[in-house]
Amino acid sequence: MIPLFERYPLLGDTLSFTALGSYPTPVLDGSKLDVSRHCAGITIKHDGVSGTPYGGNKVRKLEFLLGAAQAGGKTSVLTFGGAGSNHALATAIYAQKLGLTPHSLLIRQPNSYAVRNNLLRSLETNAKLQHFESMPGLKAGAILAMTSFLVRGESLPYLIMPGGSSPVGLLGYVNAAFELHDQVQAGLLRAPDVIYIACGTLGSCVGLALGCNILGLKTKICAVAVTDAGFSSVSKARKLFDCANTLLCNADNSIPALRFEECALELRHDFFGTEYGLYTQAGMKAKQRLEDATGLKIEGCYTGKCVAALLEDLRLGRLAGQQVLFWNTYDARGGSHSTAHLDYHRLPEKFHGYFESDVQPLDRA
Repeated sequence: MIPLFERYPLLGDTLSFTALGSYPTPVLDGSKLDVSRHCAGITIKHDGVSGTPYGGNKVRKLEFLLGAAQAGGKTSVLTFGGAGSNHALATAIYAQKLGLTPHSLLIRQPNSYAVRNNLLRSLETNAKLQHFESMPGLKAGAILAMTSFLVRGESLPYLIMPGGSSPVGLLGYVNAAFELHDQVQAGLLRAPDVIYIACGTLGSCVGLALGCNILGLKTKICAVAVTDAGFSSVSKARKLFDCANTLLCNADNSIPALRFEECALELRHDFFGTEYGLYTQAGMKAKQRLEDATGLKIEGCYTGKCVAALLEDLRLGRLAGQQVLFWNTYDARGGSHSTAHLDYHRLPEKFHGYFESDVQPLDRA
């Protein structure tokens, strides 16, 4: 039983859940990131190994989302993301594993080797992919896609929001906060004063903030945004927090009703760069520094920018005397998964350009 359900058994009776991952995920030593002792200590929560054959932060969310899809008798799921979306790939992998047909509506993003790899891996899931050039186009495509199900006389798919970030999806990271608390209680790490986590669609960071609040912890969540302020905004974070808290309270009235203003969530946009999916010098340097110090491999779109913020705060003395935790959200299972045998021509034609044009400059270095 997951820690959240152990603490609040009524939730297990009322919330849909399907086990996909391997938990608890390990805690790693990150002290070599801070050889000059700018803080009291650094540890790493390694969600990269949260599941097989694909890890990362999406697995926790999908346990609740795909559980809800199954409980609702759905036979397919439909989600959204960038062309190389980790979320869309994870959804397709685990949906197929459960016998659900995955559909992904994807929007253009800067090219990278990671984009190519995720698109090729999607071929193995038989995901139904569509490519769009703009957000208005994607929204129109979503309406058309849903209409087409009705025209064919098929049941509508279960809708999964970008990044799996909905009140249901973020429960995976409410549970993650409880898991971390159990590891602290077991003496596997000291209680963190601040957690650094990459933030795209807000679900993981808001879930952690809500979970910590329910537990009465004062841990600060430093969410390093990789999307612009209009997409990952405080107002959206508040709405997610409130809706998820209400969902939990309705399922078990012993869970406290909380105020978003009381949670220690800091939303940072200073390491975003200029465009979603576009790597930055700081992020790529941080990515390499983490690998050199710990052997842990991350990437430039999300986690590299998060580590860059952590390193900058260390350098500026902002973390003096604090226990710091970096929450790695990047899949660590797919590195050994070869896509060399897969032919990109099997993808819809609109995706071929990612293989026929060069990747972005910082990915070529």
